[in-house]
Amino acid sequence: MPEGTHAAETATQEIEQPATNDAAPAPEMPVAEVPAPVATPAAPKRSRRKAADPTAPVTVDMALAPHLEALLISLDRPTPAERLAVGLGLLPAPEGDDAPPPDKALVAIADQQIEMLVAELNKQFEATSRSFRVELLAGGYRVMTLPAFAQTLATFHKRQTSAKLSRPAVETLAIIAYKQPITRAELESIRGVSCGEVLKTLLEKRLVTIKGRAEELGRPMLYGTTTQFLNHFGLASIKDLPAPTELKLST
Repeated sequence: MPEGTHAAETATQEIEQPATNDAAPAPEMPVAEVPAPVATPAAPKRSRRKAADPTAPVTVDMALAPHLEALLISLDRPTPAERLAVGLGLLPAPEGDDAPPPDKALVAIADQQIEMLVAELNKQFEATSRSFRVELLAGGYRVMTLPAFAQTLATFHKRQTSAKLSRPAVETLAIIAYKQPITRAELESIRGVSCGEVLKTLLEKRLVTIKGRAEELGRPMLYGTTTQFLNHFGLASIKDLPAPTELKLST
């Protein structure tokens, strides 16, 4: 065999032989153990009252009627239907100042239930010839004596003279009621006379109050009627005022 061929085979064998590494193997790095994540417990879901069906017929247990009567007799001022409903258990009592307001549909149903109970009470009062009935007054319900007994009560309490308003006071009060909020200057321009003393009297009787100040030069005070005004004249709201053409001033 020629020398060139022998030399080529020797080089090929050297290439095919794997290279050996006499260096010591590198030490293995320890693997840090990562703790498993702790599952956070889910917040408990708050129970929600089922929404009321506004199309369902409204019913109420008439056995609650005497309980409503007891509540009304114990109160000395008109009480809203919603508060009465809470007292009778028809609405949930608020759990705190931060508690969400009750569902509007539930409140509307409770209002109708209170109205039904009031109608039942008045039916019983009329059937037994009682001297009083429950009336909607100043945005709430209150036990009121019938007009037929007004003279007897006025004589007993000796308040007939003090409760009567003078003609100027009635005129001033009527203007305020229909034009409120109104300034003193506007009031006097309508009446044509000074109203300082009359306004003072109406403020003392709590029939009129200061509602704020007008956005004009001098920021004059604005006057309007009060809840006592509604109580005094037996009105549920200002919307129940008679039309101006029907208003008749006492002479």
